[in-house]
Amino acid sequence: MFYNLFDPYYWILIVPSLLLALWAQMMVSSNFKKYSQVYNRRGYTGADAARMILDSNGLYHVRIERVSGNLTDHYDPKAEVIRLSDSVYGSASVAAVGVAAHEAGHAVQHATGYLPIKIRSAIIPVTQIGSQLSIPLILLGFLFQLKPLVFVGILFYATAALFQLVTLPVEFNASSRAMKVLEQSEMLAGDELAGAGKVLRAAAMTYVAALLTALAQLLRLILIFGGRRRDD
Repeated sequence: MFYNLFDPYYWILIVPSLLLALWAQMMVSSNFKKYSQVYNRRGYTGADAARMILDSNGLYHVRIERVSGNLTDHYDPKAEVIRLSDSVYGSASVAAVGVAAHEAGHAVQHATGYLPIKIRSAIIPVTQIGSQLSIPLILLGFLFQLKPLVFVGILFYATAALFQLVTLPVEFNASSRAMKVLEQSEMLAGDELAGAGKVLRAAAMTYVAALLTALAQLLRLILIFGGRRRDD
């Protein structure tokens, strides 16, 4: 919005975090594109890699489906299905195997009761409500000089930052699990393993950027509304 142009906190806090997020997304696209053209010597596809990891952990019931799009890969714990994008499912590239192994890592996390992912799942309803109500509550509280309402709005927005914070260990752990199993199973050779690692590290940076953006916006809201009255 136009008022952001005149807000110093926007330029000091938000713009740098948005630039970091843009850089992280560019790194993901660049590394994925590069290693999508490097094919693993053993010919495993993304679907093959995910299936092997699931079966080795006794998760025979978890299905693998193909979905359209690019980098739309995800694990759905409710349906117990890994959905792999067109560029991952049937591709034998180093990037595809790395991404598929990462998603299989999420399935293993759920199956083993990995604590951070249990916490993240538990707070999702709260973060969804908080993200929708936070700004309206802050504005209403500010306009009508109801500081408790402003405080509740800021607290609601803080749940978004909490969600991003809890997401970090979930994503880093899934990548760590992926890299470990790819190495131990020898699905990827040394140089191939390094390429998969670059793809997953770039993806992890997007979550770091998301956390910093959420924290920056939270700090901005506190600085703007936290101690002000309407007639300041």
